[in-house]
Amino acid sequence: MVTEEWNDDYDAVVIGGGAAGLNGALMLARSRRSVLVIDGGAPRNAPADGVHGLFAREGVPPGELLARGRAEVASYGGRVVEGEVISARRAESDFVVGLADGRSVRARRLLVASGLVDELPEVARLRERWGRDVLHCPYCHGWEVRDRAIGVLGSGPMSAHVTQLFRQLSDDVVYFAHTAPPTAEQAEQFAARGIRVVEGIVTELVVTGDRLTGVRLSDGTVVERAALAVGTRMVARAGFLAELGLRPSEHPSGMGEYIPADATGRTEVPGVWAAGNVSDLSAQVGAAAAAGAMAGAQINADLVAEEVAAAVADRALGEIPVSAHSHSQP
Repeated sequence: MVTEEWNDDYDAVVIGGGAAGLNGALMLARSRRSVLVIDGGAPRNAPADGVHGLFAREGVPPGELLARGRAEVASYGGRVVEGEVISARRAESDFVVGLADGRSVRARRLLVASGLVDELPEVARLRERWGRDVLHCPYCHGWEVRDRAIGVLGSGPMSAHVTQLFRQLSDDVVYFAHTAPPTAEQAEQFAARGIRVVEGIVTELVVTGDRLTGVRLSDGTVVERAALAVGTRMVARAGFLAELGLRPSEHPSGMGEYIPADATGRTEVPGVWAAGNVSDLSAQVGAAAAAGAMAGAQINADLVAEEVAAAVADRALGEIPVSAHSHSQP
């Protein structure tokens, strides 16, 4: 449910309409704040058949979950529009958000929930299998490949750790050294758990019919596998924040780039909060939604504090205070 009806200014503009953005918008709308969600329409989990590990919504298709979220935001007067945000800048005490189609909107506060982009290793046929039998998270999709022949592509700092997590789900796990050969300690741990290490560069996935059946190495060797776990480099979608001086930083884990934020979602730029994968690279849907709810509540509290201070100042001058929710939606 997406509506193109929107105004020129809002209490809060939410950039990104995934779990974090929609839950943040829901908290704000229920607090009688005028809120606009701008969504680019490219959710990270779109290829997945279902969302897993989410309490009371286990296995729900990603599109269905987002549709329900949009409808819930709209039911409290929030607005959701489709669009690509390309800029955000200060305008006196507010922000102006610019879209690729030339539209712009003014906001008192921003919630950045634009997610991230997975940068996949350059292996033939890997991208087309992404979200099907090429996986990245044992908690999101591991149960669905339990007891199968699983491979893990060594491609990042977390590859060895992920391998051990998938070993919990299957006795047949192979670690492809690829560009991240195991350390001596990791090799010992693999051996202790019965995980075979295959040396060499992976060049291609072997697909038979509509199923992954193997992994081909540069020397032509094919290792039979039914699923492949791949650690991606994750990069926050946040280029539009540059004018505000807010740029992605390298994550301490080495997994990619993110927008640093505190436990409430507050960033180093006053008036800007961040939630979901843009600030927490490993957050699943439930954690992203919870972070969005926290950020939404904190934004409302910040606005209330500002309005209280203004009301006190007005009272001291003998002026009549405005309505407590003058910016709110009906």
